[in-house]
Amino acid sequence: MSYTQGSIPLWNYFSRRPLRARRKRGASPTSREMPSIQFLPFSIFLGILGVLCVGLTGFWGRHWLGGFAWDGSSGMFNWHPVLMVTGMLVLYGSAALVYRVPLSWEGPKLPWKLLHAALALAAFILAVLGLVAVFEFHNNSKIPNLYSVHSWVGLTAVLLFSCQWLMGFASFLLPWAPIWLRALYKPIHVFFGSAILSLVMVACISGINEKLFFRLKNSTTPYSKLPAEAWFANILGMLILIYGLLVLWALARSAWKRPDANSQDIQEPLLQEAR
Repeated sequence: MSYTQGSIPLWNYFSRRPLRARRKRGASPTSREMPSIQFLPFSIFLGILGVLCVGLTGFWGRHWLGGFAWDGSSGMFNWHPVLMVTGMLVLYGSAALVYRVPLSWEGPKLPWKLLHAALALAAFILAVLGLVAVFEFHNNSKIPNLYSVHSWVGLTAVLLFSCQWLMGFASFLLPWAPIWLRALYKPIHVFFGSAILSLVMVACISGINEKLFFRLKNSTTPYSKLPAEAWFANILGMLILIYGLLVLWALARSAWKRPDANSQDIQEPLLQEAR
């Protein structure tokens, strides 16, 4: 079977079986049918898992950590894990998967670029608020800042994320970056997208572990005895890990990548496409 220059063989995206074999069975899918069947239940499951991660983090803060406030107290600190899990994990993971939605495969890419950028910006805003919450609590309680591995990894993730967003906006949504620069930067952008999510998972799990050690070290039931709070927080950490790994797995699946991923987004910046 031959293809014209620039065309994409459908079996590379939908199956490892050649298109001819599926036609014999009367199952020749369009560009949406097969990936939507696979991606839709996965995305629904991932959405439920993301909401569960956020909900359980909030429940931990309300039930065991004393509730929420915005006054420099421990209640203000409790916003930190909720905002970070919501922004840097769930919203950031959703932004990374925008281009895996089968509907994004057809038509102009500009709306999906804007959705990707908007979700990432919302994640960044929540991350900044999460940092404000923890720094304000530490300063009011005379607790040193940035002394643990958790804080180093978390701050590194946020700083890389801010650079990632700015570089992506300047390279892919504004017209002054030359095409060769967009083509050069795109694999770097993709790599750091997955790398930042990996750092976020490490930061979330290490933060949960650190909080449990602090809370339960003087408790009548120490962490090593696995009280109810330890069970709950450990399960939360595992769910966060599963969510992040599923997002990375989806990003690595070639069958869910946009067929024109190597051309359109480096040729159509925001202002040129909007004319």
